[in-house]
Amino acid sequence: MTETKKVSDELTVAGQVTSQQLEQAAQEGFKSVLNLRSPDELGFLSDERQQAEAVGLQYANVPLWSSKANQELTKEAIQKLDNLPKPVLIHCAAGARAGGIALIATAIQAGLTYEEITEKAGELGINLDQPQLKQFLQDNYPGIAAHQS
Repeated sequence: MTETKKVSDELTVAGQVTSQQLEQAAQEGFKSVLNLRSPDELGFLSDERQQAEAVGLQYANVPLWSSKANQELTKEAIQKLDNLPKPVLIHCAAGARAGGIALIATAIQAGLTYEEITEKAGELGINLDQPQLKQFLQDNYPGIAAHQS
């Protein structure tokens, strides 16, 4: 698969995947796919659910906006991740939203400190200004995150 980032043993992120990459993901042991793209985005794979399920992957779609945070959709994406069989391949168009959501889920599950989150983001090349991640940091680490912006 092209350009994936393993955030944890359970979560890997990528940009838009092809039908061949879905098949490859299944062969590599992934159990599920979480698509964070909106159906009206350019390049959205309209039959991705069918393609994922055809190769044995569970599929979920939570359309997050790339330009602004939406707490309800972020919570929905985290809930989907909690309920999907692991490991999960999370993707969006280029990987930024997927990286943000994967890092939030990892932070919640592992109880990471702000410093641990920023260190992990740096290791993986995840931008802390990604809207969903930035909102999560401001909500959960208000004193620290305000000084980092």
